[in-house]
Amino acid sequence: MTIFEKYQDDLKAGEKIVLGLQHTFTMFGATVLVPILTGLDISVALFMAGICTLFFHLITTGRIPVFLGSSFAFISPIIAVATVHGLPYAQGGIVIAGLVYLIMALLIGTFGPDRVISFFPPIVTGPIIMIIGLTLAPVAIGGASENWLLAFVSVIIVIVVSVFTKGFLKMLPVLFGLFGGYLVAIIMGKVDFQPVMDAKWIGIPSFTIAKFNWDSVLIIAPVAIVTVIEHIGDVMALRATCEKDFIKSPGLHRTLIGDGLATCLSAFFGGPANTTYSENTGVLALTRVYNPVVMRIAACFAILLSIVPKFSAIISTIPGSIIGGISIVLFGMIAAVGMRTLVENGVDFKKSRNLLIAAVIIVLGLGGTQIPINISSFSLNFSSIAIAAIVGIILNKVLPDKNEGY
Repeated sequence: MTIFEKYQDDLKAGEKIVLGLQHTFTMFGATVLVPILTGLDISVALFMAGICTLFFHLITTGRIPVFLGSSFAFISPIIAVATVHGLPYAQGGIVIAGLVYLIMALLIGTFGPDRVISFFPPIVTGPIIMIIGLTLAPVAIGGASENWLLAFVSVIIVIVVSVFTKGFLKMLPVLFGLFGGYLVAIIMGKVDFQPVMDAKWIGIPSFTIAKFNWDSVLIIAPVAIVTVIEHIGDVMALRATCEKDFIKSPGLHRTLIGDGLATCLSAFFGGPANTTYSENTGVLALTRVYNPVVMRIAACFAILLSIVPKFSAIISTIPGSIIGGISIVLFGMIAAVGMRTLVENGVDFKKSRNLLIAAVIIVLGLGGTQIPINISSFSLNFSSIAIAAIVGIILNKVLPDKNEGY
């Protein structure tokens, strides 16, 4: 039995707490960025991320190591609606968007997951998982470029802990990378502690109740078409990372219900739409600790951060270059999982169809492709990942799969 297999079933309470804290640090930056950009309340976003993660685990019978954070896909439509009608109506649009997930879950529950899986063979899922990681590369490089020295220090610490340590320490590369880089930043005078001094010890999140009108719903709800596809891609990435078929158990319909209802719950009380976080999937791939309890502990930490502003202020002082450096590893791990999916399933790239499908998916996914659809006065843009997935699925169904002679 390897050290990883041992800790899967035999994690001590203290070890679970530390691993959960590691996931909390990983999700923090992206989770608070969405409310910063849209005007939603940061404390509410953190609180709802924690509550909705726990709710997702309840719906999916606690089997999937997922953390639900703020979705970036809704940033543009939220701003568009908030500018005209106000944030409460943007929240209402997100609530309805969450219900779109339930419609898709109903279809999957009716026709069975096998039909869905047939649209996502390894030649499609492998490249999609790769571009999920690679499209995040500019985010990592952008953060790291703020101070390359701090970024490299963090990367080196992550690599050293991952490769050269043993036992429980081997599972904490992200935490060591963050703390090590943070200590160097303090020594270099790159940390501003003023936000910590200004923050309160206790604070209640400023919840707001969603409001509804048709204009807001028509602008925001269609975005769910894009995020449902991204959700399926993320579940596929988790399946490949954890080597467990979450599509069948607890079922893709359950994951969609969990994500959709969590989005409804979050938005109704003033939070952003939820999504399964690729950053945390990267930690799973790096540490190989897939115990869902660890994610639930991370969710509890997120709730704690939302009501203790002093703690969240401390995390906010971590320089972006440190986060960027660690993200280089985490996002690269996701891309590597995609490559592993192709290798382990024996995808034959001597076949022209496989080369064509992979080539088109990768270029569309990485090229920043957008297809605008005009809805009322708002232009909805399908994300490059969603477009790549749709085209890849179509090509896989249309192109014949047969042996080719050379």
